[in-house]
Amino acid sequence: MLDDFMTRATLAGIGVACAAAPLGSFVVWRRMAYFGDATAHAAILGVALALALQVSIFTGAVAVALAMALTVSALSGRGYAMDTLLGVLAHSALAFGLVAVSFLSGIRIDLMAYLFGDILAVSRGDLAVIWAGAALVVALIGWRWSGLLTATLNEELAYASGINPKREQLVLTLALAITVAVAIKVVGALLIAAMLIIPAAAARPLSRTPEGMAMIAALIGGASAAVGLRAAYVLDTPAGPSIVCVAALIFLVTSLVRTLRSGGEAG
Repeated sequence: MLDDFMTRATLAGIGVACAAAPLGSFVVWRRMAYFGDATAHAAILGVALALALQVSIFTGAVAVALAMALTVSALSGRGYAMDTLLGVLAHSALAFGLVAVSFLSGIRIDLMAYLFGDILAVSRGDLAVIWAGAALVVALIGWRWSGLLTATLNEELAYASGINPKREQLVLTLALAITVAVAIKVVGALLIAAMLIIPAAAARPLSRTPEGMAMIAALIGGASAAVGLRAAYVLDTPAGPSIVCVAALIFLVTSLVRTLRSGGEAG
């Protein structure tokens, strides 16, 4: 079954959706969209360093994404506006990554694949890394779910309950770095934030509980991957952007449903 490239691509997309769904829910609740974007852009620098040091792409992407996330956490609240800080770091990391790639001599690299994804080229080894990373993210979020949720709702309530919000932020940071590393092959550094945010945002009007939102987001993400890949195959369009387009259309539909529902209740 895994000899078919479309099967491998679909399984890879579903694996990324499983990792991105619960994490994306927290990104939406905490309004961390730019945080996810900055971490994803830093992954390109991680790719360049991994190739230069001859280590796995996953290791390099995780290390640099985690370093970026920790840098943002350390600098926040020190006189910098958060959106300005994230904008500077995100674009600087992407620029340094692209420049670093240009210095790699004797190494062939398809830069577009890392920027926009190359899900159709996913190998069995890539698939194993993606699903192992997704399982680790789901386990990490599941283990700290209650603490993460309490810290997201109210930091003072978290402290009163014996929960350290800084520790929960670190858990989210680690999960985000792992998700970026496993998703870069599927949708690329420029579209990872979209797969984190759009399925979770689309699931919000359809869910009544936080757990329900995470599960519905996973279903929307998986469906977006499957339908987007099929559309890319039929229409001969780029696979990664096609997946994001399908997720965006689902978001549009759920937003219309929420609007109609609220209009009906008002009437």
